[in-house]
Amino acid sequence: MKICVAVFFGGKSTEHEISCISANQVLHALNSEKYDVLPIYISKENEFFIGDELFDLANYADFIKDPGRTLQKVAIYKDGNAVKVRPVNGMFKKPINIDVAFPVVHGTNVEDGSLAGFLQMLDLPFTSCDVLGGSLGQDKAVMKDVFKANDIPMVDYFIVYGNDFEENYEEYLKKAKKIRFPLIAKPANLGSSIGIEVIKKADEFKEKIEECLKYDFKVVVEDMIKDLKEVNISVIGNQNKARFSPIEEVSNGFLDFDKKYNPNGGAKGSKMKGAKSAGASKGMASTVRIVPAKLEAQQKKIIEETALKVFKVLNSFGLVRIDFMIDRKSGNVYCNEINTIPGSLAFYLWKHAGLEFDQECDEMIENALNRYALKAKKTYSFDTTILENYRKK
Repeated sequence: MKICVAVFFGGKSTEHEISCISANQVLHALNSEKYDVLPIYISKENEFFIGDELFDLANYADFIKDPGRTLQKVAIYKDGNAVKVRPVNGMFKKPINIDVAFPVVHGTNVEDGSLAGFLQMLDLPFTSCDVLGGSLGQDKAVMKDVFKANDIPMVDYFIVYGNDFEENYEEYLKKAKKIRFPLIAKPANLGSSIGIEVIKKADEFKEKIEECLKYDFKVVVEDMIKDLKEVNISVIGNQNKARFSPIEEVSNGFLDFDKKYNPNGGAKGSKMKGAKSAGASKGMASTVRIVPAKLEAQQKKIIEETALKVFKVLNSFGLVRIDFMIDRKSGNVYCNEINTIPGSLAFYLWKHAGLEFDQECDEMIENALNRYALKAKKTYSFDTTILENYRKK
């Protein structure tokens, strides 16, 4: 009997459409001889939908604003030891049983531990980080503080809190001047390069921070490396055993949202399995890359060792991508951030290690089932007579 794999994607996130691109790639990478693949689309109103139309990215522009017109709205619930999907208005008679969840979500309200919490309450195996790992990986402000506590190398930074920015503006500006301009400002909980601002001088500081605060309540402000080499590495595994991919160098500089995902504004790349529509964005797979990255032996060692340490201290699980920055002038290596569910699942890195996309997905599913089996051996409840004391006399 095949394993039913439910691929969750979308959600109430600024990275909703990016999630759809990544998920479509996964839907076509999963081996149909091993799995019954069930795409579960989470609308921007956080409703669940299924339908064969979800296998073709060319359909998405038509239903994304009104998914109920072409897709079937469903409810997901626990029934004994099973997790089931049933229609809201009865288009199929028998509920579908889900064996494992495969989240391919990006951003707030989903990747930040929200979806993981839902799946944990259903007692359903899933392939990504748990609530803690997801939330640590999403909030760049907390992430930086965890890095600092664990001696992870990073550039100088400080956090701006929106609720006191006006009141303490001069203090924040003083911190900015201490690091020195130019600076980078990032909304703490966004990804895909959304909302990032370059602050070149002091008289831009207020305006740029206020722009970032339109997206989030917290903003990370950090030193901008002027002569930057950006390199990335992926890690797959769990807290007991994890391994890293080859390291890539992103050769076309800082990637804003358009360069990453706009088929007209981004860099050209190899043909991507899964994105069926002509001219469709290939996500992070479209970026111009040098693999393996051109690094000194010591730099390579620092990146590999630091990546495994970051994976551990951030309570990560499954497959992540960790981004690093190298100052070309000094040669210093700095950890930038983790992506707990990276775009395209970083398959473009693992293929250079001889791991094909379908094998990568197999390993993630196997890890999820093993984690579930280990957790089942732990004690989470026990019998007690406490409530007997509250019986009516």
